[in-house]
Amino acid sequence: MSKLETNTIDTISGTSNLTIGSTNSSTVTFENGAVTGHNYPAFHAFLNANQDLTNGVRTKVAFANEELDTDNCYDTSVYRFTPTVAGEYLIYTQAVLSANANTQFVDGDINIYKNGSVIGHQSFNFQGNPGNSCNGSISRIVNLNGSSDYVESFAQINTNNSDQKVLGSSSTGFTLFGGFRIGA
Repeated sequence: MSKLETNTIDTISGTSNLTIGSTNSSTVTFENGAVTGHNYPAFHAFLNANQDLTNGVRTKVAFANEELDTDNCYDTSVYRFTPTVAGEYLIYTQAVLSANANTQFVDGDINIYKNGSVIGHQSFNFQGNPGNSCNGSISRIVNLNGSSDYVESFAQINTNNSDQKVLGSSSTGFTLFGGFRIGA
């Protein structure tokens, strides 16, 4: 086995693909797991405190806390991811919805929106046996154009009382929203 040491490997002028291996099965190993530019842009945001909801009204979840934002594409003021690189993205969201009282949670949903329209939806219906809360998650592969396309996360709950909320936490495990580029 030979060893090649270099600072830069680049494509020939006028080409954009670099192929490693052509006739044999090839495996490329990166030390320390670092691959610059791969799976970027990426973000992960979370809700750090409970967010009140209006009964029966779909509301954007206020993911104001970032744990990861590789390219500054997530806006914490409008809770929106607008990547600057075109491609296919895996987008995910998770939410804990609560009626704050036993037998009060009737139904609800969580959603992923692209450019203002629902593209991912999970609903919860407990009309026959209302409960207190539920936790749901969804993920979608979404094509984003790298300039104007954006994604957001919304939630809705219908209850038999006036206390509805999305539960937040100072840790990132309760209610979260994220995504990363998976390919061109």
